[in-house]
Amino acid sequence: MNNENLIKKATALSLEKNPNMREIAAIDLGSNSFHMIVARIVNGSIQILSRLKQKVQLAKGLDENNVLDQEAITRGVNCLALFGERLQGFNPENVSVVGTYTLRSAVNNDEFLRQAQRVFPYPINIIAGETEAKMIYAGVSHTQPESGRKLVIDIGGGSTEMIIGDNFEPLIANSRNMGCVSFAKHFFENGEITPQRFEQARRTALSHIADLAEPYKSLNWQHVLGSSGTIKTVHQVIAATLDPDGIITAGRLDFLIERTLKFSHFDELKIPGLNDERADVFVPGLAILSAVFDTFDIAQMRYSDGALREGVMYDLDKNFQVINIRQRTAEGLAEQFNIDRPQAERVSKSAVRLAQQFQDWQASEFAEEMQEILLWAALLHEVGIVINHKNSQKHSAYILSNMELPGFDKEQQRLLATLVRHQIHHFHNDEIGQFARYTPQDVLTLIRLLRLAVLLNKPRQATETCAEISLKTDRTLWQLNFTHHYLANNPLILNELRMEQKALIEIELELNFT
Repeated sequence: MNNENLIKKATALSLEKNPNMREIAAIDLGSNSFHMIVARIVNGSIQILSRLKQKVQLAKGLDENNVLDQEAITRGVNCLALFGERLQGFNPENVSVVGTYTLRSAVNNDEFLRQAQRVFPYPINIIAGETEAKMIYAGVSHTQPESGRKLVIDIGGGSTEMIIGDNFEPLIANSRNMGCVSFAKHFFENGEITPQRFEQARRTALSHIADLAEPYKSLNWQHVLGSSGTIKTVHQVIAATLDPDGIITAGRLDFLIERTLKFSHFDELKIPGLNDERADVFVPGLAILSAVFDTFDIAQMRYSDGALREGVMYDLDKNFQVINIRQRTAEGLAEQFNIDRPQAERVSKSAVRLAQQFQDWQASEFAEEMQEILLWAALLHEVGIVINHKNSQKHSAYILSNMELPGFDKEQQRLLATLVRHQIHHFHNDEIGQFARYTPQDVLTLIRLLRLAVLLNKPRQATETCAEISLKTDRTLWQLNFTHHYLANNPLILNELRMEQKALIEIELELNFT
């Protein structure tokens, strides 16, 4: 085949368009950093193609008269030129760009827009604070597993957003002019840290949101989630110094404040988990977060990696709003990897049937959550077959470990991958690893349940459904009882059970069956 024919074939392939595929881009022009996400929508699921972030610190260029200086404008325009290179060929209707606190505050924002237009051909929408808050809530709601009523906090470079909502619907949303960059500029001049400066920043933040305390607390909430740089950094520092779960509590926050105030300058801040790039905004961010915790009497907060840019992205397509985000994610994966759905459903039904009979969870407060992760593991356990049937369990685990899975937090995603990794063949307890949220015994239980569900459906479409399977457990010993003659009539399953029995003996576990 000559080169000309090869080129023709390559061109033909490149021109083939999946009618169910759409590439989109969402850009957040924040007061501290500019963020861009490029993604594609395939079979109802969003796949992230790239993320770009650049520290611009627009808010540093805003003077007391709200005039944005030329240096800050240039930094922002140069970043947009970089983003524009990546977006060449994108249809404007598939690109959404929002400007936040600094651009809406700058009296000369038209000058920024004029200069940006020379290098960036897409429209920039400078949004109001309440709109920003609602988009942040959408980004969190579309990417995190919590359902029900949520309080969402986002501390940005120039403003802080506070939202309470039910599922995808915000009930109350506010934005206040206090951010880690603006507070660094006003309260920590030249990067100097003192307890007095910190307390002044904290009290100012308290005064900005004091009027929100009662209306917010009267709505109640089941979950508190925090997004963006400051809260991400606090989460990372807690994970590196206190607890790998990274959960932010009032006590842990006080510990970090006490430790941070031992330093006298931003340049001296050397704390595990603190990125050097965030050192100059970490302390003012802590002051604002401390005020937020005090104002709303927050017990604990979990970090959300979904924020404004994800909200902008999901706003580009109105078809994403479903109550069960994990279901949307799982269905997208099933479509993408061409999963054998009847087999996935057979395995999931067996897993649920067995799990309902198990009562001895060590962390009972996570029992429902763990059983739901087991269900998704059963539905997605064969995603790796698309790579190769040999060692497909390893391929499945790799895919589920490394893909973006909206609706699953990092701990849940790791548990999901761990379960499918150990669905077949021999394994050892020390291969499972430690979890911050789940006990070793519970993780082992989930693995055993999935392994049984998989082997009970090994004949695939030839699987004969057993009218009744009874599971009785006593520490390490599990007893399976089947209806009369079932095992005699299903020699393949009988053989699989015997092999599982031998594999479990190696790790001092027992399985009996009749």
